[in-house]
Amino acid sequence: MQGSNAVLFDMDGVIVNSEDFWVELEEETIFPEVGVEDIGDNEITGMNYREIYDYLDAEYGTDVTKEEFVALYNEIAEDLYGEHVSLMDGFHDLLDGLREDGVEVALVSSSPHDWIEIVIDRFDLEFEEVVSADDIDAPGKPEPAIYEYAAGLLDYRADECAAVEDSEHGVESAARAGTYCVGYPNGAKDLDLSMANVVVSSPAELREELLTRPARTERQ
Repeated sequence: MQGSNAVLFDMDGVIVNSEDFWVELEEETIFPEVGVEDIGDNEITGMNYREIYDYLDAEYGTDVTKEEFVALYNEIAEDLYGEHVSLMDGFHDLLDGLREDGVEVALVSSSPHDWIEIVIDRFDLEFEEVVSADDIDAPGKPEPAIYEYAAGLLDYRADECAAVEDSEHGVESAARAGTYCVGYPNGAKDLDLSMANVVVSSPAELREELLTRPARTERQ
């Protein structure tokens, strides 16, 4: 990894293993209930759930309103994040190691703050900044705005930061913003993460990638 002043972590599929749960719930519960079938693999992974509705309604048509769709996601999310997801192995130690090296850490997620706060409180996590797609007046992932915004909150340019992403949309967002993007598919198959600078396949490899290069000590 190039020396970076900050590491920007996606949440779903990186910090917690929620993507596996979401894929199953969407395929078996949510999409049939809203009248959508045959969604392609990874077609909406990494997108904000409000934008998922817009996409599905435009591409497939839906049987529910956006308000009903959002309410369904919120109901499921509270149970999912509060009871079922697990934290990445060694994540607290990884955060401690980054901070010991003078690297700031932020959480950058397509999920709303209510969902993020469940994860932060449940696993006792701390970040210099916590950014939701709801914070920006711009399209979410795969557009680059959310990573540009997060870097700015830390008073850095995006190209002075590294980002960790598990989805195609997330990797595209981070890469287009100019971060040093670490693809972390976390067991998922058939992902095209070719826009990432490097791809790692385990928490141990991620830790090695993020902790074996010194942070830049001067802002440019």
